[in-house]
Amino acid sequence: MPTTLRDKLKKLRAEKGYSLDELARLSGASKSYLWELENRDERKPSAEKLTDIARVLSVTTEYLLDDKAGFDDAQLKEAFFRKFNRLDDEDKAKINDIIDLWGSKK
Repeated sequence: MPTTLRDKLKKLRAEKGYSLDELARLSGASKSYLWELENRDERKPSAEKLTDIARVLSVTTEYLLDDKAGFDDAQLKEAFFRKFNRLDDEDKAKINDIIDLWGSKK
Protein backbone atom coordinates (compact mmCIF):
# COMPACT_ATOMS: atom_id res chain seq x y z
CA MET A 1 0.00 0.00 0.00
CA PRO A 2 1.46 3.40 -0.92
CA THR A 3 2.35 5.51 2.06
CA THR A 4 4.15 8.59 0.81
CA LEU A 5 2.58 11.53 -0.97
CA ARG A 6 4.54 10.78 -4.11
CA ASP A 7 3.46 7.12 -4.15
CA LYS A 8 -0.17 7.97 -3.49
CA LEU A 9 -0.23 10.59 -6.24
CA LYS A 10 1.28 8.20 -8.78
CA LYS A 11 -1.09 5.39 -7.83
CA LEU A 12 -4.25 7.52 -7.77
CA ARG A 13 -3.37 9.26 -11.03
CA ALA A 14 -2.79 5.91 -12.71
CA GLU A 15 -6.06 4.51 -11.35
CA LYS A 16 -7.94 7.46 -12.83
CA GLY A 17 -6.06 7.06 -16.12
CA TYR A 18 -4.74 10.62 -15.99
CA SER A 19 -1.50 11.73 -17.54
CA LEU A 20 0.46 14.44 -15.76
CA ASP A 21 -0.90 16.87 -18.35
CA GLU A 22 -4.50 15.85 -17.65
CA LEU A 23 -4.13 16.05 -13.87
CA ALA A 24 -2.47 19.45 -14.26
CA ARG A 25 -5.34 20.70 -16.40
CA LEU A 26 -8.01 19.40 -14.02
CA SER A 27 -6.34 20.57 -10.83
CA GLY A 28 -4.91 23.88 -11.99
CA ALA A 29 -1.38 22.84 -11.04
CA SER A 30 1.46 22.88 -13.52
CA LYS A 31 2.75 19.65 -15.01
CA SER A 32 6.22 20.38 -13.62
CA TYR A 33 4.79 20.95 -10.13
CA LEU A 34 2.99 17.59 -10.24
CA TRP A 35 6.10 15.87 -11.60
CA GLU A 36 8.09 17.20 -8.66
CA LEU A 37 5.46 16.02 -6.17
CA GLU A 38 5.61 12.54 -7.70
CA ASN A 39 9.37 12.31 -8.05
CA ARG A 40 11.02 14.27 -5.25
CA ASP A 41 10.89 13.26 -1.61
CA GLU A 42 11.13 16.68 -0.03
CA ARG A 43 8.31 18.56 -1.76
CA LYS A 44 5.90 20.43 0.49
CA PRO A 45 2.78 21.27 -1.53
CA SER A 46 0.71 24.30 -0.71
CA ALA A 47 -2.62 23.61 0.99
CA GLU A 48 -4.52 25.20 -1.88
CA LYS A 49 -2.81 23.10 -4.57
CA LEU A 50 -3.11 19.92 -2.52
CA THR A 51 -6.82 20.54 -1.98
CA ASP A 52 -7.35 20.95 -5.72
CA ILE A 53 -5.36 17.80 -6.50
CA ALA A 54 -7.23 15.79 -3.83
CA ARG A 55 -10.56 16.99 -5.26
CA VAL A 56 -9.64 15.77 -8.75
CA LEU A 57 -8.41 12.43 -7.39
CA SER A 58 -11.53 12.01 -5.18
CA VAL A 59 -9.59 11.71 -1.93
CA THR A 60 -9.00 13.93 1.08
CA THR A 61 -5.94 16.05 1.67
CA GLU A 62 -5.45 14.19 4.94
CA TYR A 63 -5.17 10.92 3.07
CA LEU A 64 -2.54 12.35 0.75
CA LEU A 65 -0.44 13.81 3.57
CA ASP A 66 -0.67 11.14 6.26
CA ASP A 67 1.94 8.43 5.66
CA LYS A 68 -0.07 6.01 7.80
CA ALA A 69 -3.52 6.77 6.39
CA GLY A 70 -5.42 4.22 4.41
CA PHE A 71 -8.34 5.23 2.26
CA ASP A 72 -11.37 4.03 4.16
CA ASP A 73 -15.12 4.41 3.94
CA ALA A 74 -15.16 7.64 5.97
CA GLN A 75 -12.71 9.29 3.58
CA LEU A 76 -14.68 8.09 0.58
CA LYS A 77 -17.83 9.64 2.07
CA GLU A 78 -16.01 12.89 2.82
CA ALA A 79 -14.77 13.13 -0.77
CA PHE A 80 -18.31 12.41 -2.05
CA PHE A 81 -19.87 15.08 0.16
CA ARG A 82 -17.29 17.64 -0.92
CA LYS A 83 -18.37 17.04 -4.52
CA PHE A 84 -22.05 16.99 -3.58
CA ASN A 85 -21.82 20.30 -1.73
CA ARG A 86 -20.43 22.02 -4.83
CA LEU A 87 -23.51 21.09 -6.86
CA ASP A 88 -26.31 23.57 -7.41
CA ASP A 89 -29.58 22.99 -5.56
CA GLU A 90 -31.32 21.47 -8.58
CA ASP A 91 -28.62 18.84 -9.04
CA LYS A 92 -28.58 18.09 -5.30
CA ALA A 93 -32.33 17.46 -5.49
CA LYS A 94 -31.84 15.05 -8.41
CA ILE A 95 -29.21 13.10 -6.45
CA ASN A 96 -31.54 12.93 -3.46
CA ASP A 97 -34.34 11.62 -5.71
CA ILE A 98 -32.04 8.89 -7.04
CA ILE A 99 -31.05 7.89 -3.51
CA ASP A 100 -34.72 7.77 -2.47
CA LEU A 101 -35.54 5.54 -5.45
CA TRP A 102 -32.70 3.15 -4.65
CA GLY A 103 -33.69 3.10 -0.98
CA SER A 104 -37.29 2.20 -1.79
CA LYS A 105 -36.32 -0.97 -3.70
CA LYS A 106 -36.74 -4.10 -1.66
